[in-house]
Amino acid sequence: MSKTINIVVGDDHELFRDGLRAMLEKDGTIKVIGEASNGAELITCAEALKPHVVLVDIMMPEVDGVKAISILTKQEIPYKCLVLSTFSNSQMIVNALEAGALGYVVKNAAKGEIAEAIKKVHEGYPYYCRSTEMALTKLIAKSNFNPYDRINKPIFSEKEIEIIRYICEGKKSEEIGKLVHLGTRTVEGYRQKILEKMNVNTIAGVVIYAIKNYLYRID
Repeated sequence: MSKTINIVVGDDHELFRDGLRAMLEKDGTIKVIGEASNGAELITCAEALKPHVVLVDIMMPEVDGVKAISILTKQEIPYKCLVLSTFSNSQMIVNALEAGALGYVVKNAAKGEIAEAIKKVHEGYPYYCRSTEMALTKLIAKSNFNPYDRINKPIFSEKEIEIIRYICEGKKSEEIGKLVHLGTRTVEGYRQKILEKMNVNTIAGVVIYAIKNYLYRID
C-alpha cells in the first residue's frame, strides 16, 4: 500500500473544500491532489490524476454525485469512492452505495473520522459513518449494496453470533453480559474481536454486515 493516499475531492462549496484539505493534510498520510466543483469536473479530474480515493458530494451541479460515482466505479480499473453527505439525504446515500460507492461520512463528522473513512475505503472495505441512525442502517441493509460478496468472510463462534445479534438489537455491553452470563469487560472484548473480524469501525457496520451475511434478520 502506498504510504500517501492521494485523493480527489468533488464538492461545489469552495470553503468546505479548503477546510477539508487543511484538515486532511494534518493527518500526514492523505494528500488532496485535485478538486472539482461539479460532477463533470470530478470525473475529468479523477480520470486525469488517478487518485486512490475519490470523495464525492451527492448534491453537485451538472452531473450529480450518484451519476458521477456510477461512471467512476465502472471504469476498467474502478475508482474507490467515498460519499460526503448529510443524513437528510438518506435515500441518496443508499443510491450512491448501490451506484458503487464503498462508504459514506457526513460533512460535519467528528475530527478525524473523514480521514478514518478514507483509509478504510482505500483498503477496499466499506465505511459507515459513526453517527448513522438505525433507520438509515436498515435502508442500507435492505438495499442492493453488498460489498461482502468479494471479501473473505471470517468464521464466528456461537457465542460471537449470539453477541452480534444482541448488538444488532441495540443492547449495551452490560445488558448483553447479563443475557449471556459474562462480565461486561469480557463482552467488550468480544465486541472488539467482532469489529476486527468484520473489518468495521461502527455499530452500523456490524448491523449491516450481520444482515447482509445472514447472521441477523430484520422485519
